[in-house]
Amino acid sequence: MATKEDFFAHIEKGYTTKGDFITMGAAMLENEAVTNALVKIPLKTLNRHGLIAGATGTGKTKTLQVLAENLSEKGIPVMLMDLKGDLSGLAQPSPGHTKIDERHEKIGVPFNAKGFPVEILSLSEQDGVKLRATVSEFGPTLLSRILDLTETQTGIVAVVFKYCDDNKLPLLDLKDFKKVLQYATGSGKAEFTKDYGRISTSSTGTILRKIIELEQQGADLFFGEKSFDVEDLTRIDENGRGYINILRLTDIQDKPKLFSTFMLSLLAEIYATFPEQGDSDRPELVLFIDEAHLIFKEASKALLDQIESIVKLIRSKGIGLYFVTQNPTDVPNEVLSQLGLKIQHALRAFTARDRKAIKLTAENYPESNFYDTKEVLTSLGIGEALISALDEKGRPTPLAATLLRAPMSRMDVLTANELKEVINKSSLVKKYNEEIDRESAYEILNEKIEKAEKEAEKEKDKPKKTTRRASTRQNPVIKVLTSATFIRGVLGVLKKVIR
Repeated sequence: MATKEDFFAHIEKGYTTKGDFITMGAAMLENEAVTNALVKIPLKTLNRHGLIAGATGTGKTKTLQVLAENLSEKGIPVMLMDLKGDLSGLAQPSPGHTKIDERHEKIGVPFNAKGFPVEILSLSEQDGVKLRATVSEFGPTLLSRILDLTETQTGIVAVVFKYCDDNKLPLLDLKDFKKVLQYATGSGKAEFTKDYGRISTSSTGTILRKIIELEQQGADLFFGEKSFDVEDLTRIDENGRGYINILRLTDIQDKPKLFSTFMLSLLAEIYATFPEQGDSDRPELVLFIDEAHLIFKEASKALLDQIESIVKLIRSKGIGLYFVTQNPTDVPNEVLSQLGLKIQHALRAFTARDRKAIKLTAENYPESNFYDTKEVLTSLGIGEALISALDEKGRPTPLAATLLRAPMSRMDVLTANELKEVINKSSLVKKYNEEIDRESAYEILNEKIEKAEKEAEKEKDKPKKTTRRASTRQNPVIKVLTSATFIRGVLGVLKKVIR
């Protein structure tokens, strides 16, 4: 039987780091925390992505809060997707509690209550910094994948983008894109056919229907100007702490299409914008995607491929992605295999399907001489989790059932007045919340069509020119005088006279 001393030495060796780190809590043996057996995550490996999973009510959100706070304190900016609306409390310090003090005494780290610099973002009509992107920034490939188009339809989208580039037509919002599609098979059909080939009306009709479906989920608010600059997610406050950017998504929980559209555009923009980091000692930005199953739930194969590619590539830019969901099986295997840090809260075994999921989850963790992983997964309490990370050399750390530290900020939402105060202080609200609707493809094509219609009307209204045709009917006298018979007769008479 393993002794506490053996276990302590095992954890201490596995979680010793040379560089900076975040302390998650103390490792537990036989359901008891071993004081000072600290589970530490090296900052160097936080761009290797991660997963926070567990049944409802087991403490996933508080774990996310702990990670966000500690990253901010280390000067690393964070972005959180807040679908339940319970993360705004990060802006205010925790009121404290005797149970929190007891927990931290068991762990062996002091508890300090504090608030953090917070920026409130919004995709919808909710208050906050408005996040927008133009259709042009999406590009034909990403837009086609979001709309789940066929190869032929994707080709048409590419032609539309090419036409707009060639004719200097800005594609800013969805009404611009719809207008060009309608023009391609309407009054501009001849122009398109001549320069780009024939475009099928049935294909453009299908694309239009899919755009309308996206609009119904609120995408018309997202597409447009002023475009959000992703560099503004990496701000540091005057005390050297990274900003925690909280994207409020409480009113789009039932709109997975809009959520996945935004996430893909954000990740693609970050990948295109941020420089290569190489082997950095800390991440540039860490993104937490709460309720991550919403991204994958209705995603097409093409969309999943796009997500997988971005997850693989974006870490070289110093970006860490963390998926928060109830069950690891919510995340596709291709993405799951890319995740370095796994924090697994308790799972419940109510059905045969649940037991199968627990067995699969246990197999994703390193083997341990101190735990029966399947048993531990169902016996963890609130605020406890199995943790497996990567050390500074990229090797898996020992599996540790961990008593997690408590958040330093408030474990509740801000009041309406507190939220209003945070938003009013924001410099980004002033920068992005002015709505701009400059001349773009919609207005330019409307003007072009109107001009063509006026020209056609003018041509129609012009009076018809009538020209008198010379009469082809010949005078009968002239006809006789010029006939061959008459001329021959006259010549005959003259001939006789001469004789």
